[in-house]
Amino acid sequence: MPKSSAKPLHREIILGIDPGSLITGWGLIELIGTELHHLAHGTIATNAAMALPSRLSQIHSGLRGIIERHHPATVSLEKVFFSRNVQSALKLGQARGVALLAAAERELSISEYSAAEIKLAVVGYGRATKEQVQRMVNALLCLRGAIRADAADALASAICHAHRRSFQDLVVRSYGRVKSSSWRDYLETASER
Repeated sequence: MPKSSAKPLHREIILGIDPGSLITGWGLIELIGTELHHLAHGTIATNAAMALPSRLSQIHSGLRGIIERHHPATVSLEKVFFSRNVQSALKLGQARGVALLAAAERELSISEYSAAEIKLAVVGYGRATKEQVQRMVNALLCLRGAIRADAADALASAICHAHRRSFQDLVVRSYGRVKSSSWRDYLETASER
């Protein structure tokens, strides 16, 4: 019997994180080839009455537990954005730092995307509403029932990374390695051939 020359499908577990100092959303998907499969999602809720260092410790501990249980290869989260409320931006930055630390402790690959990139990858529109993101996450992952907004945003971040990964794999198969990972670089490489 002849051996199959087909390469095995790329498999990757992706942990999406939506950091927040009160509620941190998380979502796990598995990318198999170009197919997305929902594994789990949830939130790490902290008590607003707790001091910020205690809340950050709780978030860190929760994320470490999720990473140890599910063994993701990659963590995906939203890039830092600028806010008019300096205090909120600082707290968000600290929660992001805790999420990055939890991933770095396990030497996981980390990818960051802008809010517009995530919305574009999931909804097809960079200014989509939270409700539109939630509905598309449900549809793309074949989920039933409402998903908390924080968990939906985390899953959306993971989906964005999966779509980017699938696109990069397609470009590499079609055109070979590309020096950079921007869309413009892919288009320039494709147009040169």
